[in-house]
Amino acid sequence: MSRRSEQRRDAAFILYEAEIAGAPVSDLLDRGASTLTRSLVHAADDLREQLDEIIGRYAIDWRVERIAMLERCIMRIALVEMLYPGAVPAESPIPPEGAIDQAVEVAKEYCGEQSPGFVNGILNAAMVEIGETAPSDD
Repeated sequence: MSRRSEQRRDAAFILYEAEIAGAPVSDLLDRGASTLTRSLVHAADDLREQLDEIIGRYAIDWRVERIAMLERCIMRIALVEMLYPGAVPAESPIPPEGAIDQAVEVAKEYCGEQSPGFVNGILNAAMVEIGETAPSDD
């Protein structure tokens, strides 16, 4: 796993820990967190409602609250990079396909057997829509 992939995984775990503990993400970001990790965590936390609305739109027959917490956090990080590339440091952009691939890899390693396909399906469906409606960086 590349350093950038590790930073994205770390961001998902920080969001997950904050959600479980009911703690502010700022309390969980230690001084050693990279700029990329911090940026992703803060953006995903700030945009949680919008990101969960997108997840819910494509999670057919699933309420967002029923999706495993770690899966939601993984998808939020990928969606931040897909929808809001300006939220990450300029040297860290990743194409939507790369964000999806990395999210699926994290799901393969840390989630249940069905999770990678579930994450992939939701993020791919979102990518199709995003291709037509992505916010501009202007």
